[in-house]
Amino acid sequence: MHKATLFSLILVCFGASATSHAGPRADIRQLETDFNAAYAANDFDKYFGFYADDAIFWFPEGRTDVPKYKKEWSEFLKSGGAIKAGSLADLHIHFSPKGDTAVASYVLHLTTQEANKTVHTEDHQETDVWFKGMDGWKIAHVHYSDVPPPAKP
Repeated sequence: MHKATLFSLILVCFGASATSHAGPRADIRQLETDFNAAYAANDFDKYFGFYADDAIFWFPEGRTDVPKYKKEWSEFLKSGGAIKAGSLADLHIHFSPKGDTAVASYVLHLTTQEANKTVHTEDHQETDVWFKGMDGWKIAHVHYSDVPPPAKP
């Protein structure tokens, strides 16, 4: 192969790989999008695949872990409950100095159907703590709470 052709091929390959990876902020933004899409689609396995096995959750009802949350979520889905729609707003992402921890906070706008077919729409504040390990980024901690009502004048 001619040296100029080889050099051009290397430049093309390097350029393609350099532009195909937008960096850790874009990675976390995409992970949050995919994570919340799995939640909104009620895709149990995909949704729980984003969590580290030892993740901890702070929900309005209190603290829980992955096995308890899986059981609770499975029972909710089996009862006929479901997320009907979900979208993110006001996403903020911060990284540790080493770049192996990311904190993503946002407002999650959800439409939920309860087992009794009652549908309600709510906004929740969520913070997800992501750790980057040998198997990629996983959520190690979630803090999830209702958005408080507007202050009265």
